[in-house]
Amino acid sequence: MTESEFLELTDAVFARIETALDDSGLDVDPMRAGNVLEIELGDGSKVIVNRHAFNQELWIAAKSGGFHYRLQDGVWRNTRDEGEFFADLAAALSAQSGEPFAF
Repeated sequence: MTESEFLELTDAVFARIETALDDSGLDVDPMRAGNVLEIELGDGSKVIVNRHAFNQELWIAAKSGGFHYRLQDGVWRNTRDEGEFFADLAAALSAQSGEPFAF
């Protein structure tokens, strides 16, 4: 995949996250700056999503740890196990906010 294809795909991922957060009712403040989407929760903790074009990966940083995802057969999969990006991000947001969240 070319860098522009990767950027286009991950722009759609960021948009999906922002829309889901807006619709969720969670006390969050998402702020996007370039390749980084910083999600500040009501308690001041953060979940950070960023894209790394060189490796063509999406990364999640949360209290539960740091995770890398690569596109495999149309699904963003964790590079260490079979975790799926949106499910793992939802779990991290739910754990840190204490509120249920799903895409």
